[in-house]
Amino acid sequence: MPRLVSHPDEVKVLSRRFGQGAANIDRYVELDGYAAVRKAIAQGDEMSAWIINTMKSSGLRGRGGAGFPTGMKWSFVPKTSPKPKYVLVNGDESEPGTCKDHVIFREDPHSVIEGTMIAGLAVGSKMGFIYLRGEYRYLLDIMQKAVNDAYAKGFLGKNIFGSGLDFDIVTQTGAGAYEVGEESALMESLEGKRGIPRIRPPFPAVVGLYGGPTIINNAETIANAPHILLMGGEAYAALGTERNGGTRLFGISGHVERPGVYELPMGYSLRKAIYEVAGGIKGGKQLKAVVPGGASCPVLRADEIDVGLDFDQMAKAGTMLGSGGIVVLDETVSIVEFALRTIKFYQHESCGWCIPCREGTDWIKKTLTRVYEGGGVKKDIDNVQYLAENMMGRTFCPLGDAAAMPTLGFVKKFRKEFEDYIEGKKAGTPVMTTEHDLVGAEH
Repeated sequence: MPRLVSHPDEVKVLSRRFGQGAANIDRYVELDGYAAVRKAIAQGDEMSAWIINTMKSSGLRGRGGAGFPTGMKWSFVPKTSPKPKYVLVNGDESEPGTCKDHVIFREDPHSVIEGTMIAGLAVGSKMGFIYLRGEYRYLLDIMQKAVNDAYAKGFLGKNIFGSGLDFDIVTQTGAGAYEVGEESALMESLEGKRGIPRIRPPFPAVVGLYGGPTIINNAETIANAPHILLMGGEAYAALGTERNGGTRLFGISGHVERPGVYELPMGYSLRKAIYEVAGGIKGGKQLKAVVPGGASCPVLRADEIDVGLDFDQMAKAGTMLGSGGIVVLDETVSIVEFALRTIKFYQHESCGWCIPCREGTDWIKKTLTRVYEGGGVKKDIDNVQYLAENMMGRTFCPLGDAAAMPTLGFVKKFRKEFEDYIEGKKAGTPVMTTEHDLVGAEH
């Protein structure tokens, strides 16, 4: 379970209510809860434009991993539609190494509700869905109670806040499939079908849930909306870097002294996050590698961590900010084993629809298993790289890329370690105990 920790470098915007009992609706209201949605309603006929423009000026980019500008995404929804419009909150936090949405649902569930309402007001929707990860069923009681309390107060349902506007919210959990974290597979799941991706176009903003225009945002993205409306878009943007506004929840796990979830400004130094915020490498050992944004992100070597934690700087470094799950690996870790465990996860979670993903992940797993068990040949390393390269960009959804990118990173940056295994010189110590868990996946 993610620990609530603190550090002087944190900038508490999204986390300012954590640990203050904000799951209770009266306490949430005391802490400026539902003030942002009231402020939006007070804009009258200019409400939609005001919300979207404020979100655009904030520089908020999707916190689920893709990093698409939120305000722009909301502006894509057509003004009029013969079908109902929907807001869908993606709380299917299934990326190994990531555990920040969990804390929001537990500590500040009403911020997700209020953010969903704000998104609905922005696009003219009257209905929102909050979709939680299947393994988060124990959080469903917290989230559902928050929704029930909001209805009891008259904040949800008919004529919210006496405005003449209606808005309803339904909570739902998945069945534990990584695949439904992809937005179109999430819609399929919510409609009661098998959670496999849809062919696009059309895109969800035009044809989404039940065929209606739909905006889909990660839970952290949505929870930021009330704070942005209250403090102003420009003020929020100023907390981060150019084109990367605000702060971010980072789950730092693995071999660090103080693992936990921290809220840091966008662009904050990865090195400082590891050595100052998280207290450095556990037991005084040496850093070997860092997975900077969840298991799907290409690995960084120890000499590559002088980089800022925002979408653009991470892209320049050849990796991704992803979902904010920083997994720290010390000198004892076997990269070959870590690569094998990573591909086992993606092979297991592939929906099987795309041949490159279904077959590619399976063959990479088989080949890396042979290398790890001491039966590999040097050509196996090139074959793994070839398979991963031919998965990239050839699947209906990003799961194929999510499996290929870390594999390529491991092979290219730690090739000698793979060669050593083939020559019978194993490195590191076992780091994982279960087939589908990665280091630090759940703190």
